[in-house]
Amino acid sequence: MFLPLNDKQFEFWKLKRSGILSIDIARLFDISKQAVSKALINMDERIEKTLLEMASANQIEVERVNPERGILFGHSAPFNVNAIIFVSARHGMQVWYEHEGNCGTCNRYTQCIELLWDFADEMKIKLEKTDDPTKLANELFEKLRGLT
Repeated sequence: MFLPLNDKQFEFWKLKRSGILSIDIARLFDISKQAVSKALINMDERIEKTLLEMASANQIEVERVNPERGILFGHSAPFNVNAIIFVSARHGMQVWYEHEGNCGTCNRYTQCIELLWDFADEMKIKLEKTDDPTKLANELFEKLRGLT
């Protein structure tokens, strides 16, 4: 399922996830609180369905899903590692497998670091400064497990 990252409902969802109350979202867009609530319910359902579809497509056994935060925790059957699927406002739907990477020689180093720092910012999670994406991911996802 496609997540409409530029859709108004998705914008409401991002604002709600960042801690803004529904009534304040309604005022911001000059619409009723009921319209915001209906849009948020619809978006939560779409996000949950998309997270579950991604888990199925990637053969990830679901442990728990939090559509309000846009996170799914699971276990990858083919790789035999923990996995997380998450919705990033900046990077869209992402799948991350727990692993010990050789990050210093990886050509995706910069993309991984940016993704993890951006997602931590979106979730308002403070992380220790490090230039190791594996350590950064472990800290981020451990803190996320505590929130959901």
